[in-house]
Amino acid sequence: MRLLGAEDMAFQTNDCLSYVCGSSEVALLDKCIGEVLDDSANEHPDEDCLISCHQKKRYSYRQFLEQVDLTARGLLHLGVKKGDRVGIWSPNCAEWVITQFATAKVGAILVNINPANRAFELEHVLRQSETQTLLFAEGFRDINYVTTLQEICGDLAGREHGNRSSLSLPDLKNLIFLGVSPVPGTILWSNLLAAGESVSCSLLRERESALHIDDAVNIQYTSGTTGRPKGAMLSHRNIANNGQLVANAMRFTHRDRLCIPVPFYHCFGMVLANMVCVASAATMVIPAAWFDPLLTLLAVQEERCSALHGVPTMFIEELEHPRFSEFNLQSLRTGIMAGSPCPIEIMKRVVHDMHCRDLTIVYGLTESSPGITQTTPDDPIELRVATVGKVLPHTEVKIIDPLTKETVPMGTAGELCTRGYLVMKGYYRDPEATKAAIDEDSWLHSGDLAVLDVRGYFRITGRAKDVIIRGGENIYPREVEEFLYSHPAIVGVQIVGVPDRRFGEVAAAWIKLKPGSTLAMDELKAFCKGKIADFKIPHYLKITDDFPMTVTGKIQKFRIRDISIEEFGLGNLQ
Repeated sequence: MRLLGAEDMAFQTNDCLSYVCGSSEVALLDKCIGEVLDDSANEHPDEDCLISCHQKKRYSYRQFLEQVDLTARGLLHLGVKKGDRVGIWSPNCAEWVITQFATAKVGAILVNINPANRAFELEHVLRQSETQTLLFAEGFRDINYVTTLQEICGDLAGREHGNRSSLSLPDLKNLIFLGVSPVPGTILWSNLLAAGESVSCSLLRERESALHIDDAVNIQYTSGTTGRPKGAMLSHRNIANNGQLVANAMRFTHRDRLCIPVPFYHCFGMVLANMVCVASAATMVIPAAWFDPLLTLLAVQEERCSALHGVPTMFIEELEHPRFSEFNLQSLRTGIMAGSPCPIEIMKRVVHDMHCRDLTIVYGLTESSPGITQTTPDDPIELRVATVGKVLPHTEVKIIDPLTKETVPMGTAGELCTRGYLVMKGYYRDPEATKAAIDEDSWLHSGDLAVLDVRGYFRITGRAKDVIIRGGENIYPREVEEFLYSHPAIVGVQIVGVPDRRFGEVAAAWIKLKPGSTLAMDELKAFCKGKIADFKIPHYLKITDDFPMTVTGKIQKFRIRDISIEEFGLGNLQ
């Protein structure tokens, strides 16, 4: 695989309007995901492919491919057909990654299930996706998966394998347990592999030859801040190419080793980590079943990782761990920080103290496979904090006025839209939501507000729905947040809009302080006075130790808003 040079990263712009198209001399892949794995395994059979530290499992590319093919043959033995939905409900483990590529090889559609899901959420995903086969682990933190499944399906042992459908889940037939001890009514992972031995390799090759790069291969459920989560359908073309292009931008080769503390069920883990590694024959290192800062630091040191992924909160926890100074992290070079804005002081510490001099920022959506823009290792730190980089190759981006839908002049804020190979096939069984997200000209509407500058760099200014309209004045939460980070006592801040009788809406600030610090409302107002417009100064203040987050580490602003309305007694104003 040829790496992209500076000459490949050119992009075409309209000098007046906010439109760019990422161009490249490197063609898009015309291969299914299984073929990409085959190529890497053939070129680098003895290189490390997957290391699961907490399971003490190691696979070379040759061994990993053997496990993937054996698992795929086991799925064929179960009768899994092309287009069947195969769900996986598990924290990070080697079996998760093997299943990701095995389902791709048989043409099944992998349904990613949040490991933190409880019975109500799990049932919705299984029913909405019409999942026929479910692979599941023992549990996640305090959630027992067997008990949770019994809440939905009843007595697992009382249902015959292959015919366990219930009124609530009429499509679910097969349950595969990733643990070691038998669970009545389920198939053990080891037995699935044993069953694969009875299926010929030629039968698997025959199935693979019937696949097309535009076939759906994955359903990822969006976080669903309003309404129930929607299942974004991604194809081989979407995932394989996004993995390759992001790997190129990171200058990844078979010599790189990536530590992956982000969850696999999310596009960050599955595509920007696993697929990035396989596309470049790099090594995937799983430090733990779920994020643990100490185990992440240990894995980087012990496995000599050259790259580390994470959301800003993960990097902060690693940097602030009391044992941080004990670890030798000099092997680190690069990685991806994504999910939310990073304060510049944190980025400086990641570059200096963690030696991630080439750390990149990626912006994207589940619906765009996910990467749309990315910074490069050559960008100065200031650009890697203030922007989300330039458009990736083979990707179109424009910024439009949310009301008129017209492309806005360069330097003007508007909604970011993207088009190209990366756009999802649609939301599974939800044509209305698909139509609302992808217009008749195939543009995917992100819902994010952004600005494009004359150099081609994008700056995300917030979510369109997060804009606070105070008496006719627009307040962009990220702008206020970035200003408040300049306060010496503030280490975390989130701004949300809450109802107000006079202005309709005002800003509320949730602030996390350095240990031993204090901050009162009048002190906050005094700090802001004369530095930002009066209407942007927060009207309410809550000092907090933590922000509500998803399992991937993303801040849940809708929960912050709901809690604020309740705690500030504003429910009667909604």
